[in-house]
Amino acid sequence: MPYINIKITDEQVSKEEKRLLIEGTTELIVKVLNKNPKTTHVVIEEIPLGNWGVDGKQYLGTKKH
Repeated sequence: MPYINIKITDEQVSKEEKRLLIEGTTELIVKVLNKNPKTTHVVIEEIPLGNWGVDGKQYLGTKKH
């Protein structure tokens, strides 16, 4: 039973974008690992920008409008 955890910054990702991430990730696991999509779990975690870092620094980017 695959469990995939996608972590993204909380930059107003739409329901449709999340749906596409879940659908695409599931398709990839089925294609590459030959897993059953009915037992493949995908979780999307949205991380506040202030809790994200890159290159040793706290991420201070702007949110999408």
